[in-house]
Amino acid sequence: MEGDQAVGDIARGTRPRYDFAVMDYSQIITIEPDKRGGKPCIRGLRITVYDVLDYLASGMSNEEILADFPDLTIEDIRACLAFVSPYVRTKFLELRGAAAGGGRDA
Repeated sequence: MEGDQAVGDIARGTRPRYDFAVMDYSQIITIEPDKRGGKPCIRGLRITVYDVLDYLASGMSNEEILADFPDLTIEDIRACLAFVSPYVRTKFLELRGAAAGGGRDA
């Protein structure tokens, strides 16, 4: 029931607002042309942001990821999410704009 309530709240635009500071991931996410094809990695390791996101999307918990990759920290996982957040937001706005315009030329 709790999850259903949250979905309803979001649909009505009444979900609770959370105050949070945007994480500065610049010291955690690194991009090196000669490492993993220039993909964004975590602290110069050969673990990419995409790897971590794929693990999360597959259902792995933070604790499982940290157990499998002891070089990672919870801050690393949060940095991955912070790194992609602006891209997701931008894509959403593009899709919403296309939907509002019907995707057709005027």
